[in-house]
Amino acid sequence: MHLRLNALLSVGLLALSAPLWAAKRVDLDYQVRFLPASDEAEVRLTLAKGELIHSMAFALGTSGQYRDFKADGQWTEDTAGRATWVPAKGPASLSYRVRINQQKESGAYTARMTADWALLRGDDLVPAAQLKQDDNVEMVARLQFELPEGWKAVETGWPRIGKNRFRIDNPSRKFDRPIGWIIAGKIGTRRAHLGETDVTIAAPIGEGMRRMDVLTLLTFVWPEAQAVFPRDPRKLLVVGAADPMWRGGLSAPNSLFMHAERPLVSENGTSSVVHELVHVLGGIRDTDASDWISEGLAEYYAIELLRRAGGMTEPRYQQVRKKLLHWGLKVTSLRGEHSNGAITARSVVLLQELDKEIRQTSEGRYSLDDVARGLMRMDKVSTKDFIELSESLLGKPSKVLDSKLLRKPKSNGAV
Repeated sequence: MHLRLNALLSVGLLALSAPLWAAKRVDLDYQVRFLPASDEAEVRLTLAKGELIHSMAFALGTSGQYRDFKADGQWTEDTAGRATWVPAKGPASLSYRVRINQQKESGAYTARMTADWALLRGDDLVPAAQLKQDDNVEMVARLQFELPEGWKAVETGWPRIGKNRFRIDNPSRKFDRPIGWIIAGKIGTRRAHLGETDVTIAAPIGEGMRRMDVLTLLTFVWPEAQAVFPRDPRKLLVVGAADPMWRGGLSAPNSLFMHAERPLVSENGTSSVVHELVHVLGGIRDTDASDWISEGLAEYYAIELLRRAGGMTEPRYQQVRKKLLHWGLKVTSLRGEHSNGAITARSVVLLQELDKEIRQTSEGRYSLDDVARGLMRMDKVSTKDFIELSESLLGKPSKVLDSKLLRKPKSNGAV
């Protein structure tokens, strides 16, 4: 009886004290209206309780991509491409227009809007911002689209909670932005549930995107990918379009872009789709001139996952390895902020040699997979971190990693 009374008192005290430490909820609603005639989108951010947010400092850049700001509260801009919003009390809104089309120097588009569709990253819709708020404030963000007449649908990498409406929840960030790829308009889709993830392949109608082929390839490699990278995103969106979109691949935390005409598996034995999938599932980010790690691992597993799934014979694998060796032959250093094709090829060869060293030294207990899983738990990874983690599995210094390739050069080491 005495124990039961103490337990009841404890529950009662917890109930009474809960409001003292419970987070204060603030709703943040994004509303996006596409305006194809002017190549823009109108974006509105609305805070239900503006007083809970002290300020938002936005990085607008200096390209003139954003204009016509209107704010409830105080809005100040400086010449360095930064602006600060101090929301008014109560419901407070910030609205502006953003240019959608983005082009590289080559003329290829990395984001594009036509009369019939838009393909872009949410990172550009809402610029990055530093948020100042009380520690006990919890943001609940939603994203709503208003589509032009004739546009049929919109897809994002975020969970759908209604018609053209999505829930934005990124626990690793204080400011919940709708990052990742977005596609809207007259689009076609294919869907599947792989593991614990809802996968959607979407592209504008008539752009030549082989949606079912992409979905089949992902289904083929998914079990092997999950075995290496035990992360189950709630949703994965794959988007694509043909020229004049950039002829490459680009990933985000919940989505990836592939040019519609790129082969699913190239002649050199790798797959750009699987390469970008590894970026999404692994989430490995590098620092200190160590781009070779994230790009090398993505390419290593683009080959390795196909091989493990039964999509590559041993003779074909050895052929691929020979081509990689030849491609990276003149590379003298892997270090740099941005890897290129030759550096990535040489990185894959080094990783193959490291995997062999780890397996032999540990008598099969460990492999490069264990290194990759360790890297997933790190915020950012340097070459020093990579070596230390690998050698912790080896239990001794690595002969493979004791290489001039991993020393910082005074200039780019690729010839």
